[in-house]
Amino acid sequence: MSIKRFDWQWNVPEDINIGHLCSSIHLGSDVENKLAMIVENDELGTSQITFKELAKKTDQFAQCLLNFGLKREDRVLIRLPNSLDYPISFLGAMKAGCISVPTSTLLTAEEVVYLAKDSSATALVTDKKMWASIDESLLPNELKFIFVTGSGDVKPSNKFEVIELQSTLEEMGDVNIKVRTHANDPAYLVYTSGTTGYPKGVLHAHRAIIGRQPASKYWFDFEGEDDRIVHSGKFNWTYVLGSGLMDPLHLGKTIVVYEGKNHADTWMKLIQKHQATIFIGVPTIYRQILQKTDFKSSDVPSLRYCMSAGEHLSDEVLNQWRDRFDQDIFEAVGMSEFSYYLSENKFNPIRPGSAGFPQPGHDIKLLDPETLQEVNVGEEGMICVPDNDPGLFLRYWNLSDETAKHIHDGWFFTGDFAKYDPDGYIWFLGRKDDIIKSFGYRVSPYEIERVFKSHPDIADCAAIGEEIEKDKLLVVTYIMPHEGKDPDPNDLLQFGQKHLAAYKAPKTIYITHEFPKTKNGKILRKQIDKSIAIKQSTLR
Repeated sequence: MSIKRFDWQWNVPEDINIGHLCSSIHLGSDVENKLAMIVENDELGTSQITFKELAKKTDQFAQCLLNFGLKREDRVLIRLPNSLDYPISFLGAMKAGCISVPTSTLLTAEEVVYLAKDSSATALVTDKKMWASIDESLLPNELKFIFVTGSGDVKPSNKFEVIELQSTLEEMGDVNIKVRTHANDPAYLVYTSGTTGYPKGVLHAHRAIIGRQPASKYWFDFEGEDDRIVHSGKFNWTYVLGSGLMDPLHLGKTIVVYEGKNHADTWMKLIQKHQATIFIGVPTIYRQILQKTDFKSSDVPSLRYCMSAGEHLSDEVLNQWRDRFDQDIFEAVGMSEFSYYLSENKFNPIRPGSAGFPQPGHDIKLLDPETLQEVNVGEEGMICVPDNDPGLFLRYWNLSDETAKHIHDGWFFTGDFAKYDPDGYIWFLGRKDDIIKSFGYRVSPYEIERVFKSHPDIADCAAIGEEIEKDKLLVVTYIMPHEGKDPDPNDLLQFGQKHLAAYKAPKTIYITHEFPKTKNGKILRKQIDKSIAIKQSTLR
């Protein structure tokens, strides 16, 4: 088959600031009076902000930080729900030359304290309820200022200066921010989900927004000035920070986000209300819409493009979505250190199970990590990124040994393995420690899970290796059924035998109603054991 390939030329300015590029760059253009963001809150209703207003508010927050004495590269920890205050704080801190540290509202008070200590944050931006739940005696001495938002009373403090964010910004009037930042200057610090040990800080530079430009062209599909994007995620996640905040704002697009209880029909109703053209979600959201609603393409005529990342999208969901909505769902693969860099695109056919292609400009190679030689087509190799790629992170925070372990010899070694097929499609296999080695065979759990997710009774699943005796590992799969379904594990064993090679097919099926997961909803494979199983069946 003929695959369309594209060239890319990087142009990274010496001076660049993400906060500026996502707001003030649009001043004086046709975009300045356009809505930058719409927030739908199931309790507070709708709020919105134009690009002109966003530029002003982010300038005010930047000046506020400078007035309080924050210096270049001081950390500003942000723990907020999806709200207009999130981009104001996130972008405004970077405008001041500080480092934004976005976090999740799912974090407990203890976890916020840990991140404040690890990042040595100077300021914390949070809502009044979270601030009230924090034992301030546990917070580090480096933290000086607490900016609070939301309704209710403010818990007083003898240790910190507590500032009401919105009233403070409203009192400031017009300001003119002139902080100069360079492409390689630190811009924002994200923390991994903590799949092993404590969360790990990943520091990105201002050039990261340039590094994601290929995705804006070859994963997104921005056709006109009036694109509106409904995103189902939370801003703290790297996936959402890029695809649901920085990239659309940089290009002058309107973002629609939601805060509140998640109902399956929420997203289609938002698309209807705001005439959205693009929908971005995770496979779980797509499954919920298909299973729990009756929406179809005629109900959302404005919708023309759908995107997914975060976990693998099953063939079943893709095919059902095509049938109901006349739309493909274009997947991408990314990581905290390198955002989304593999993706499907509208220029080439989707090949179910494949991650698509490396985006133009990202000259990744599949290398043998021992010899540093590129592997042949069809062979497994580690995904490696040139260390001069603009989209690559700067370093791990306070973990110089970890940085040196992953960035050396001109490459960033992702730890993820993949292989190319003869047509140039890349097939993602996952991390080496996810690969199941059973009876001399190497089995990717993703391949097994892709097959089982096509079963109509299965909502989610995880394939792992189970040690039955020393050096003897069997492939097993944990199955979480759809609500109201009660599949027979014996039937599921037969399903695996029918659709997978014998060495890949699970030897035991466990039925469960829950999986251990990270804050961002990713299954923690290493924490899966028989204690979560409610019934099982083993191949005899």
